[in-house]
Amino acid sequence: MSLSDEQIERYARHILLPEIGGAGQAKIRAAKVLVVGAGGLGTPVIQYLAAAGVGTIGIIDDDVVDLSNLQRQVIHSTPRLGQPKVESAKAAIADINPDVEVVAFETRLTSDNAKEIISKFDIVADGSDNFATRFLVMDCCYLEKKTLVSGAILRFDGQLSVFKPHQRSDNDCPCYRCLYPEAPPPDMIPTCAEAGVLGALCGAIGSLQAAEILKEITGAGDSLSGSLIIFDGLRTEFRKIKIKPDPKCALCSEQATIKDLSQHL
Repeated sequence: MSLSDEQIERYARHILLPEIGGAGQAKIRAAKVLVVGAGGLGTPVIQYLAAAGVGTIGIIDDDVVDLSNLQRQVIHSTPRLGQPKVESAKAAIADINPDVEVVAFETRLTSDNAKEIISKFDIVADGSDNFATRFLVMDCCYLEKKTLVSGAILRFDGQLSVFKPHQRSDNDCPCYRCLYPEAPPPDMIPTCAEAGVLGALCGAIGSLQAAEILKEITGAGDSLSGSLIIFDGLRTEFRKIKIKPDPKCALCSEQATIKDLSQHL
């Protein structure tokens, strides 16, 4: 995919990077990325992917913009209160970069529609806020052979990893279920709505998600697959933990029991 003179100027700071260059920026322009959730994590991901020139950005969310969102969901604005989040994000993307095609799904991701939606994209960014959706996204990405860049936030803490078990060549590339075999009991981990979250933390983790997505698209640097980043915002500490495939994983091992999305829970 060739770049116009205007696009070369717009993406000049990427093109100057030897790890990206013109060829890498063309890959970014050709890429299709689905963002699950246009909330605290999804909005900075969307903003940076749009600014980077990702050719097609899919957004799935069934919520509307609420006043309590604006402390952290920076793509939305006060004049768009009450609008569907996908439409608010689409309008913001048009202001950031008219090169980007936006595919909006104003619905909740379910086992009935996940395959149809996720199959249309190259990479998925998970910014959801519940374990049921996270497991569903991972299960579908594995079955559809799509790379997943997953983030999570709560209070002052964040996590980030890349999951691409469909590219496993040796004892590498674990999946989300290798790390978390089962969801915790419903009342064990509160949501951001129940426990709160530092708004700027969303930007920090979401920006890292966007960076990992761009690395996966261009092949720049080392993939985060096989590692988990844990960020403690109160102490400003990052930890990087190695994770390995679970030989008994219900999704990606030779003993897998999950063969389709009806079995994902």
